[in-house]
Amino acid sequence: SAVGRGPEVPFCSEAYRVAAASRGKELRLTLTPLGPGRPQDLVFRFGMSGSFRLCAAAGAPRHAHLRFLTRESPPRALCFIDARRFGSWRLGDAWQPGRGPCVLFEYQAFRENVLKNLDDKAFDKPICEALLNQKYFNGIGNYLRAEILYRLKIPPFEKARTVLEALKHQEQARRKKNPSLTLSKKLKLKRDNPDLLELCHTVPMEIITSEKNLFDPGQPDSYTAFKNWLQCYLVPGMSSLRDHNGRTIWFQGEPGPMAPKGQKSRRKRAHLKADPEALTAKVTTRASKRRSRGAENPPKLAVKEEEEKAVTDRPRKGRAHLRRKAAATPASSEPEAPVKAKRSRTSARRGTGEAGGP
Repeated sequence: SAVGRGPEVPFCSEAYRVAAASRGKELRLTLTPLGPGRPQDLVFRFGMSGSFRLCAAAGAPRHAHLRFLTRESPPRALCFIDARRFGSWRLGDAWQPGRGPCVLFEYQAFRENVLKNLDDKAFDKPICEALLNQKYFNGIGNYLRAEILYRLKIPPFEKARTVLEALKHQEQARRKKNPSLTLSKKLKLKRDNPDLLELCHTVPMEIITSEKNLFDPGQPDSYTAFKNWLQCYLVPGMSSLRDHNGRTIWFQGEPGPMAPKGQKSRRKRAHLKADPEALTAKVTTRASKRRSRGAENPPKLAVKEEEEKAVTDRPRKGRAHLRRKAAATPASSEPEAPVKAKRSRTSARRGTGEAGGP
């Protein structure tokens, strides 16, 4: 597309096969001609909103930045879609340098790469920030780090080296304590008591092996299924803080000793669906309270309270709030103030509002 940020793809073939391989947060496509011609490799990164979708070529989405057309009639297009344009692709088959082994398909190499490099300054940071370092945790992103730490009850701002060095000691102690365990018993013990590095493998595997495709934009209920799978990330009742890189981490309990100073933990509130009966009860209760207060107020204020019964239940802000506040104060020696506000409101309604009106 004209607004795509990736390079032109110098590939042309009447018929070709598309094959894919993934590693961490990258995807490599190989386009192989079924006739003469040389294969072409592309390596994609998806950013926050990148995805692939197969759809009718004539109705390709607006943000389809790269399209692979079929020979059907009518043709379809395999589209790389990225509304925010944080994603990218580059020519060639090389993975991005500086990324470690994949947490999914190279688990043993991933585990060894972390544990043998604990002296790296990357592990001086909080564990929630270290988990986003693709040199060691290739494939872990924002929602996965929250889910992993939540399941193990690890404070997100505990020092990474402190958390990971404990794994080495636990592993050594486990071997000394049970040197004669069979392989099946060792696997069962790990499954029942997973450590952080094991969850870096098994938690994303839950997404991939789910019966429902939790990220398929073609399935309207896929995001609902994904939200139901989440235990911590964006879940009501959980707390959140911005880490030192500005990324939001969700957690439960104490944040840990390396939490950014000057921030207050924010708690996720539940967004309740509108219940007509509940709303009616709430309005009735407020109205009854206003009537009881009105009985004790002077006549002018009682009239004002009756006018407020029609106001919906939402925060009172701006000029309307100031007008109600002025009406509720004791009468002053300048009775024109409320009248002036009333005139301004009338003038604005007629299209002749004064300077400074709403």
